[in-house]
Amino acid sequence: MSQSLDRALTLVAALAGEPKTLDQLAEEIGVHKSTVLRLLRTLESHHFVHREGARHYRLGSALFDLANRSLEQRDVRRGAEPALAALNERTGHTVHLASFEDGEVVYIDKVEGHHAVRMYSRVGKRAPLHCTAVGKVLAAALPPARREELARSLDYPALTANTIRDADAYLAELAGVAERGYALDAREHEDFIHCIAAPVRGARGEVLAALSLSVPTVLLDIDGLLALVPDLLAAAEEASVRCGWTRTEQGGTSR
Repeated sequence: MSQSLDRALTLVAALAGEPKTLDQLAEEIGVHKSTVLRLLRTLESHHFVHREGARHYRLGSALFDLANRSLEQRDVRRGAEPALAALNERTGHTVHLASFEDGEVVYIDKVEGHHAVRMYSRVGKRAPLHCTAVGKVLAAALPPARREELARSLDYPALTANTIRDADAYLAELAGVAERGYALDAREHEDFIHCIAAPVRGARGEVLAALSLSVPTVLLDIDGLLALVPDLLAAAEEASVRCGWTRTEQGGTSR
């Protein structure tokens, strides 16, 4: 580990208990105040440290955001796991759980299908928002202004002949996803795979993740895939309940 990184992490740990002054921090980690000040300014620019008044420093909002996101992903993965396994057992197809991070999809869990065709995906791998069913679910859950901003910021690489190519088409697709409660990837990400996805919600009704069912086109045509939507929605609802969501909190609807 580099000396600067080691010192910066030591500073963060030193601030875990209470706000401290520059003098206190320099004494605690045993380096000159100018070195500590340089590190603090870098940490402050990334919101890991916040200057409180003229003299004191405390932990910044970025640390709490990272901690909350980490805990949220861990909790939703643990809560949704039985629903993923049951959907996989019921259908025999690959099931994914994905979250939204830095403008991309991140797969946080996967149960491999029973058939010989294997998905390229793996836990921790990232995927585009515009051409995956999970990405559409996660983007559709954003507030309208943020959804519009996101759609206008994407590049829309054409990965297959069916990939959405522009922001207007994507926004129209997201509006449909929000209305019907599930998303479809009709051979938009990979030419031989199509997919359906639905939201997994938390206690406040917020979308924590997207749960999907991915099927090779050689096994099911589009009608066969869409026939599995009720199974998908039931699994997403089960996962949501396990994550703290209740039907009555959402005005009698699970979507």
